[in-house]
Amino acid sequence: MRAARIVLVVAGVLVIAFGAYVLVTTVRPSHFGGLATWLLAAVVLHDAILSPFVVGAGLLLRRAGRSLRTWVLVVVQTAIVLGSVLALVVLPEIAAKAHGQKNPTVLPFDYGTRLLAVEGVLAIVVVGVLLAGVVLGRRDRSRTSALAHTG
Repeated sequence: MRAARIVLVVAGVLVIAFGAYVLVTTVRPSHFGGLATWLLAAVVLHDAILSPFVVGAGLLLRRAGRSLRTWVLVVVQTAIVLGSVLALVVLPEIAAKAHGQKNPTVLPFDYGTRLLAVEGVLAIVVVGVLLAGVVLGRRDRSRTSALAHTG
């Protein structure tokens, strides 16, 4: 176990060193402030909004239906994470397109409509999985109670 930790720490340090090298050699120093702001915003959005939202959704689902299976929670939480990360990635494109660009081929699509479509599909999947989880939970409870009465 100790050797594995040492290997992971060394690998992590090497990856960080490589990232620092790429940063210094490819990004102009005048852009460091914007990059630092973006990285800080990503950490804040993840730790202050996304993670508590996923945990809260899991807790609410557990309280709402104690018979919900683990796979239902996993699908719902995965959809929340996917939808959130997708929104975080696409929102800057939507903002950039709204501000206008010098080259119209850089942002050629209607990203807002596409984001809404994907988020809608995720919502439909979540509703379907929740309905399936509730139906299967009720079916399991009725089988369990029928077996208890016959046994």
